[in-house]
Amino acid sequence: MYFVGIDLAWGERKPTGLAVLDLEGRLQHLSSAVTDVEIAETLAPYVAENCVVAVDAPLIVRNPTGNRPAEAALNRDFARFDAGAHPVNTGKREFSESPRGARLSSRLGLDMNPRSRRPRRVIEVYPHAASVALFRLGRTLKYKNKTGRSLEQLRGALLVLIGLLEGLAEAETPLHVAGETWQALVGQVETAARKSELRVVEDQVDAVVCAYVALFSVREPEHTTTYGDVETGYIVTPTLPADHTPTPRERPVREDPARSAVREYAAQHARLAEQAEQFVALVTTILDDAGINYLSVTGRAKTVASFAAKASRTVDGVPVFKDPLREITDQIGIRVITYVHSDVAAVAELLDDQVAVLDDRDMGQETASEGRFGYASRHLLVSLDAARESQPAYEMLRGRRAQVQIRTVLQHAWAEFEHDIRYKGDIPDEHARDFDRRFTLAAGLLELADREFSTIRDRLQAGMTGARQEPEDDDPRISPRELAAFLAGQYADAGWSRTDHYAWISGLLLELGITSLDELAEVLRPIDGAAINERMDYRYPPGAVRRLDDALLAAFGERYVDLHGNAHRVPSLRTRLDKITSPDDER
Repeated sequence: MYFVGIDLAWGERKPTGLAVLDLEGRLQHLSSAVTDVEIAETLAPYVAENCVVAVDAPLIVRNPTGNRPAEAALNRDFARFDAGAHPVNTGKREFSESPRGARLSSRLGLDMNPRSRRPRRVIEVYPHAASVALFRLGRTLKYKNKTGRSLEQLRGALLVLIGLLEGLAEAETPLHVAGETWQALVGQVETAARKSELRVVEDQVDAVVCAYVALFSVREPEHTTTYGDVETGYIVTPTLPADHTPTPRERPVREDPARSAVREYAAQHARLAEQAEQFVALVTTILDDAGINYLSVTGRAKTVASFAAKASRTVDGVPVFKDPLREITDQIGIRVITYVHSDVAAVAELLDDQVAVLDDRDMGQETASEGRFGYASRHLLVSLDAARESQPAYEMLRGRRAQVQIRTVLQHAWAEFEHDIRYKGDIPDEHARDFDRRFTLAAGLLELADREFSTIRDRLQAGMTGARQEPEDDDPRISPRELAAFLAGQYADAGWSRTDHYAWISGLLLELGITSLDELAEVLRPIDGAAINERMDYRYPPGAVRRLDDALLAAFGERYVDLHGNAHRVPSLRTRLDKITSPDDER
């Protein structure tokens, strides 16, 4: 069974929005069409069998003047929320004969009786009233183009509605719009340069609202109201909550902080995306320079729709965020995935040393303190440290914060799967407790697996003796695997580095003319590693490759700095060389 939404234009020269949901509330189709023929052809696969079609347009009009009884009744409830319906009568040219909605319903072979139990039927709906009732809006969202409304105001209001629709994934009657089609539509809103570009998208968003009302009317008939009747015309909408009151009008009108924040966020989103890329580069450089082992570093700027949904959250009618732009701290999100749990702490300690950490929450520890298994991740809120704030290379990141999530690959797999099932899927009520138990069990098993992986790595590292291996092919470099085994013995207290870093520093050794572990051992023998560590004053555990990097810097000085493979990091190497070589009384 399908639930179809049609935001019907009053003539066949403007676009009509079309949306289709399945019985589980999943978006199956989203598009626009112009003529009745195009609409019928597009919807044919979805209305051939059982369906409920919701049309935002009059279906039955018999009164010669004024309002239909349906409009009069609906307006008594919704006009105070700015959601009153316009007068409809046969005195208007577009309704003087059969309304377009009725003609289209006849073409599709649908029953127009709102009380009908036939498997293929159509109902008239009104998105403004529906959104007020569904989302308890104090007044309608002003995303319709009218005199005095700017492009940014229209965009901001439409993005709020988009965010609210996405939030219905957790409703009793869920709506699941996530997917490429929906994301493309959101992208159109965020990048629209003209009001006309928003209009096409607006029609499709309204069509989704219409389709959801059709689904809602079937799933929750006890919370659905039909104003009017089949004789004089009717409108079907979710019932207005009895205790819901409109937002008082203020003079001068004071804009909703959430809407204002969304508009400002949308205006700066392109720059945020660039800043997110720079934060990813910064964190990656910090980890690589320290020789910390990790699987991946990724990042993103929060989408405008996602920000709008979060900024609009309320609890008992009170906004969660008074100043969304300041209080929503994950506008830029960076995610570091490590292999084992001990590396999570190493990354957190390293970032605490290299950037300003404004907040640090260990979500796994918080979950464990409650005696539960579940979501585990380290969340840091970071900004540039004082040294980088003054550097021109980081000018774009000055004053900007980013949330850094650090978790193991197993923790990441659990979190992504659990989020996908709970918030994008549909768990039947009868299975909810069983699913909770299974997610808890999986979290406990993954925590155990993380511990075992850490133990395996620690024992493997402790057992490495630097045994020689035959060189691979004719490559004169020390092989990365051979070098890793050697460094595990040389720096037993250091953590493993990334696999590609062993290959990288092997290339630097080749530039120095070092092609065997015996030659490397001779170079390192006079180097006092403990003294170097003391001079570097590390507050995080540097990886094995970083320890070797420091030793080579101490042994070869400027010659090492000038190697071709170090061209990208000459300033940082000179800073480190100064630390290593400066007299004690200058430190």
